[in-house]
Amino acid sequence: MAVRVRFAPSPTGQVHIGNIRAAIFNWLFARHQGGQFLLRIEDTDLERSTPQAITNLLEVLEWLKIDFDEAPLYQTSQLAQHHAAAEKLLRDGNAYRDSKGGEGEAILFRIPWQAEKFPGVVSGGPATMPIHPDTPLCISGKGLDFAAVSPKGKAAPGGGCLAGFKDLQVLDESGNCIFTLAEHIEEILQNGASFTLPAARELRFTRRVITYQDLVKGLMSKPLDSMKDLVIVRSDSSPVFHLANVVDDITQKVTHIIRGDDHVENTFRHIFLFGCLQATVPQYAHLPMIVNNAGKPYSKRDGDAFVGDFRAKGFLPETLFNYLSLLGWSPGDDREKMSREELVAAFSLERCLRASAQMDIQKMTNLNGAYIAEMPLPDFLAACRPFLAATSWGKDLPEELFRQVGTLMQSRVKRFVDVEQWEYFFVDLPSYDEKLCAKQLQDPQVLAALAKLPELFAALPQFNAAAIENAIHACTEAVGLGQGKLNQPLRAAVTGIAIGAGIYETLELLGRDKTIRRLKHILQRQTAS
Repeated sequence: MAVRVRFAPSPTGQVHIGNIRAAIFNWLFARHQGGQFLLRIEDTDLERSTPQAITNLLEVLEWLKIDFDEAPLYQTSQLAQHHAAAEKLLRDGNAYRDSKGGEGEAILFRIPWQAEKFPGVVSGGPATMPIHPDTPLCISGKGLDFAAVSPKGKAAPGGGCLAGFKDLQVLDESGNCIFTLAEHIEEILQNGASFTLPAARELRFTRRVITYQDLVKGLMSKPLDSMKDLVIVRSDSSPVFHLANVVDDITQKVTHIIRGDDHVENTFRHIFLFGCLQATVPQYAHLPMIVNNAGKPYSKRDGDAFVGDFRAKGFLPETLFNYLSLLGWSPGDDREKMSREELVAAFSLERCLRASAQMDIQKMTNLNGAYIAEMPLPDFLAACRPFLAATSWGKDLPEELFRQVGTLMQSRVKRFVDVEQWEYFFVDLPSYDEKLCAKQLQDPQVLAALAKLPELFAALPQFNAAAIENAIHACTEAVGLGQGKLNQPLRAAVTGIAIGAGIYETLELLGRDKTIRRLKHILQRQTAS
């Protein structure tokens, strides 16, 4: 059977990097397997899944070149199928109606009593569970409701689905059996019988466990006695995620479900839903969470967390695609910069990491710089223009100077938003970083050296990098400064910032007149202060 995977976001605003990473992994898997990548837009939250939110999602996918192979399936178009599935579950005895607080009837999916008929359900052997005396044990078609005993002997909320307690015997304080579930299961399931047992003190039963082989995490299991029946249609008749998600996967003929490991608990329930709807259960792969330095889920509090944040700061789509592909997956070697074609060729779920993946913004920034450095100069300049135009000084730049600055600075740009630091190339006097000036321009020996430079620069036959370097060396030697000790103070004096291209090349591009004018300005300012 051909591989069919889906990306099924609920667009509610901006697109989180965790969600788009799931899309990337699905896309890579589909392309590697020669299968199909599908988009499903789970838009049933009408208040938050606005047209703008959906547009944002589609624009992000287009920007990252994540193409899909069929028209998007909108979940709201599936409402009739969702209700039909709920009715089928009711007819087959796999769901029941229940009202709470007089707010109308909801539909709950019943974890199947004959659970052993489902693939992956195995016996966990005999089990016992103490019951706290403060709360009577209630047994009904909704399952068991009781108070468990905490480690400190106090009453703790307890209960579970009927299917979790096969061969159940209820014992009283003396160890006598006061109730056997097998004797009453038919009247409970068929006739809605219920039983209240205030004398219950212990449950004895055969534990059953649902298991599945996760393509990333390995064998996963969950005892049925830790599960409860779940709402699949609310009292207002709107389908709940569990039902809609499974029905839509059946509609789209999904073969593999690749999603974040926050969905692991849902998977155990969904396997039963697939079975009760007579559908083939897809294979599952749960991806590790993206975390911060403290191992907590990565969020906006930790820095940029949405695709739009990175795009607005000048990260390339190639960077984000590359970096997120390697966040929780490894090609099996030390490659960190990989083309889309290389990623497709190397991708396999077996190489996904089980442990959480730590977000490293600096690493991604450096990767972005590597991609920017490879851009053809015209493309680089074109990409710079919107970011420069957002400044007060960068709208109508001299073309030749702009080209020269771009040529010099391209290999040093790591994010396009950083081009706002180019101000000093295009204005008469730069905006000075006062803390930098206080640090670099206080030493009398440094100021003495800077005071000599205007005359030395004015006397140069040619104002090029080599001549500038020789003049600076002569100056530092004359005042007794070590070679290179004047470079950072000089940078602060003529550019106002601490970073940039080589200082000799920078001064050449600034030109003799502007360099001398700025040196005299900063010396006069320092003397006045």
